[in-house]
Amino acid sequence: MALQNRPERRVFLFLQGPSSPIFAKIADRLEAKGHRCLRINLNPGDQIFWRRRGGYNYRGRGGDNWRNYAASFMDRHTVTDLILLGEERPYHQIAIEVARDRNVTVSVVEMGYLRPDWLTIERDGMSSNSHFPTDPGQIVDAARTLPEPDWNRHYTQSFTAEAAYDLLYNLPNVFLWFLFPHYRRHALFHPLAEYAGWVMRLAGSRKRNAAATALIDELLAGNAPFFVFPLQLQTDFQLRAHSPYDDQREAIRQILTSFASHAPREADLVVKIHPLDNGLINWRTVVENLATRLDISQRLRFLDGGDLNALLNKGAGVVTVNSTVGLHALQLDTPVKVLGAAIFDIAGLSDQAGLDQFWSHPTPPEKSVRAAFFRLLAAAIQVRGNFYSAAGTDAGADAIAERLHNRSVNQPGAFVDPPPRKRPSKITSHHQ
Repeated sequence: MALQNRPERRVFLFLQGPSSPIFAKIADRLEAKGHRCLRINLNPGDQIFWRRRGGYNYRGRGGDNWRNYAASFMDRHTVTDLILLGEERPYHQIAIEVARDRNVTVSVVEMGYLRPDWLTIERDGMSSNSHFPTDPGQIVDAARTLPEPDWNRHYTQSFTAEAAYDLLYNLPNVFLWFLFPHYRRHALFHPLAEYAGWVMRLAGSRKRNAAATALIDELLAGNAPFFVFPLQLQTDFQLRAHSPYDDQREAIRQILTSFASHAPREADLVVKIHPLDNGLINWRTVVENLATRLDISQRLRFLDGGDLNALLNKGAGVVTVNSTVGLHALQLDTPVKVLGAAIFDIAGLSDQAGLDQFWSHPTPPEKSVRAAFFRLLAAAIQVRGNFYSAAGTDAGADAIAERLHNRSVNQPGAFVDPPPRKRPSKITSHHQ
């Protein structure tokens, strides 16, 4: 391996991160350990959140122009490590290809698999790109001497801080676009359209939460079994890149159709909207119209708000594309069926039978595999911290910089090469 031959003083290149000061803080820590840290800014928001030395602005076009720039930049600065968030973003996909050609180590930082105050640091990427093992025996062996994680919450962050950081990142990209005229967003919706949607949803949030709480109380008080289907964000690369679906409506159709034909007649299906959904697609209408056509309206509950964990505790099972809600359900010993690529879709952990069979015979996780999985996950690719508070970003930056400095990302025992998960083939259908 060429890793051993590299000089101890490494050169870290940062690309786009979260709308948060954490990447700049990680760079501060790495430079304090003797390394050099550089950043390529692709838009005004990137510039605003770097605000330190080592920043370079790329104002050219994407595609081959970006590929040639990234290649010459890595060669000129002898880059050893690439750090980014969102490995499926078009700019990042090209940069990763360039990095691999040069034996540059790629590390991806994301929101934590474990919530609420954990962050992910993984080699090469998540889901289909993850090197985390899928063999339950290997997971149990690797976790044998690892301690149980501390599940107490250490850091809190406010929605107000998250929203303010998001505005600080995106509004300059909208109004100062001419500074980086060729930059192309990876998001599906224009930021101003998203903000308008969130404002509208915020206006009705109190009423929706009251209705959601009442529905949850009704479900918990009743005797009918129910399954939970958490919707994901339409813009989420977990859905777009690591699932068989190009559009969430395809997943909705498959799950509701299977439920209508194969679930026990006494069972209900609870469809829960993502708490950060922008409201630009009326998911309630999509779901309820399909339920009417399938004649399951009386058995379908649409939830917009409320405490999901209370439902997961009592639910007969969770069906998900690859939402981290599946992880929370597994922690509560609730059966989970995964339809996309997910780090937790492992024999002995998630249900491995077909979706049609899941409704009648949901299989809970095996306790030994579940315990080992969460110990290894926390030890190898999770750190404590968050993106949107001073204490959380300090803690996350300290831990991530230490992992990068020590080359201990995916350690101990959580790196399988090549990545053991396959990228799902896309289904061929048209959403309705």
